[in-house]
Amino acid sequence: MKTKRVKVKYCGITNKEDLKDAVNSGVDALGFILWPGSKRSVDIHRLILLSTKVPVFVCRVGVFFNQSYDFISSCTPFLDSLQFHGNEHSKFCNLFKKPWIKALRMSHNIDLLMESEIYSKAYGLLLDTYCACLPGGTGKSFDWFKIKQNLNNNIILAGGLNSLNVNKAIKIVLPYAVDVAKGIELSEGIKDNYKMNAFAIAVNKANILFF
Repeated sequence: MKTKRVKVKYCGITNKEDLKDAVNSGVDALGFILWPGSKRSVDIHRLILLSTKVPVFVCRVGVFFNQSYDFISSCTPFLDSLQFHGNEHSKFCNLFKKPWIKALRMSHNIDLLMESEIYSKAYGLLLDTYCACLPGGTGKSFDWFKIKQNLNNNIILAGGLNSLNVNKAIKIVLPYAVDVAKGIELSEGIKDNYKMNAFAIAVNKANILFF
């Protein structure tokens, strides 16, 4: 039987203890939010410290929101890939010579096929819940059936995921990866080791049933 393993990204890592627990759970990627407007953000000094603790086969993802070229460039030596949550043009995203992800918020009028063409050079499209006051990390899900299967990009599913619903979400969306922050937390920026392990187990069970 053919199988496909959905990759897992834990976003909003802020400290060494959570980083170690996340790695031990089997995570594929760790998200470091470099936008100071987030309660899960880290500055570049903490990014440098944490990035040295990440094993070589775990991807370090920097999360940005309408930030300057100079600031993003100063962070890139400590990251493996970049994730853009603002209004960044595809040409801007391509400037940093790193694999990059474009986050899209699932508003009622979004045209995913058009966005997929605009950001055709993105390694993946991260689809998150729309909220007028937050660019991400809402902890709320959206209608997964709105996602079409004929997009050109890898789909990374985010928004309100947790160990109780991620299995269902994977079977509906068939994503390349899933991304979670709030669903594995004790409080904003502080992860829960039990929730991280439970989430990883739920994804693995979905992988077994996937194909």
